[in-house]
Amino acid sequence: MVAVMLASSPGIKVSFDDHTVHEYDGDTGTISVIPANTERNVTWSSTCEKVIVTVPPPRLLELAAHEFGSGQAVLQAPPLGVIDLRALHLAEMLKMELAREVPNKIYIESLITIFGVHIVRNYTGVEKFPPSRKSGGGLSNRSALRVREMLESRFSSKITVAELAAVSGLSPRHFIQAFTRTFGEPPHKYVLRLRLNFAEKLLVESVLSIAEVAHLSGFSDQSHMTATMSKYRNRTPRQVRQQR
Repeated sequence: MVAVMLASSPGIKVSFDDHTVHEYDGDTGTISVIPANTERNVTWSSTCEKVIVTVPPPRLLELAAHEFGSGQAVLQAPPLGVIDLRALHLAEMLKMELAREVPNKIYIESLITIFGVHIVRNYTGVEKFPPSRKSGGGLSNRSALRVREMLESRFSSKITVAELAAVSGLSPRHFIQAFTRTFGEPPHKYVLRLRLNFAEKLLVESVLSIAEVAHLSGFSDQSHMTATMSKYRNRTPRQVRQQR
C-alpha cells in the first residue's frame, strides 16, 4: 500500500511491528510505502487528505520483472516524512479522475500501473549499479547503493560525513575519496545538487512560497537558496518560477 499526502498534516504518530512510536509532520507530497503483511498503526492529530493506492504482491513482482528482468524486487520503505513530487502528481491526477461524475476506468487503471512502476523504480531493493568499482578505490556496489538511498531520502536534513562513512564501514577521510571516485563529485556537492534539483521542481510544480521551498529543500533560508542557486545554476528562484 502506498499513501501520498495531498495536504499538510502535522503531528502524525506511527508505530510498526516493534511498537516504537515515531512522530513527524506530513507535508504535502509526503509518501508512505507499506509492504504487504506489515503491521502499522497511525494516529492523526488533524484532518488529513491523501490518496491511497494498493498494489497486490503478484502485480508488483510482474512490474519488477518488466522493469529489471527479475521478479525478485523487495520493497524498501523510505524514511518517514520523505516528499515525492512525482508520486504527488500521480495522486492528484487520480483524485481528479475519481472526482469526475463518470470516471474512466481504463484511465484510472493506467495511472495505477504508472504509479506501480514508479514505486518499483524508486522504492525497491534491486541494485542498479554497474559492476563493482571498489577495485578502483571507489565504493562497493552495496555501499554505493546504500549511500545514495540515504542521501536521496535525507538530503533536505542535516547529514554528516561520519554518518555516511559509517554506512560504508570506512573512515570519513577514506569515505570522501571513495565517494568522489564513485559519483564523480564530493559528498557536499552531491547533496547540494540534490537540494537544487528538488528546489527547482518545487518552484515550477508547486504553489509554495520561495521561503517554503527553501525550507523544504534543506537551505537555511530564502537568501541562502537564492545565493546558492545563483552561483551554481546562474539564475534566481524567481527566474525558475517564471518558467511555469
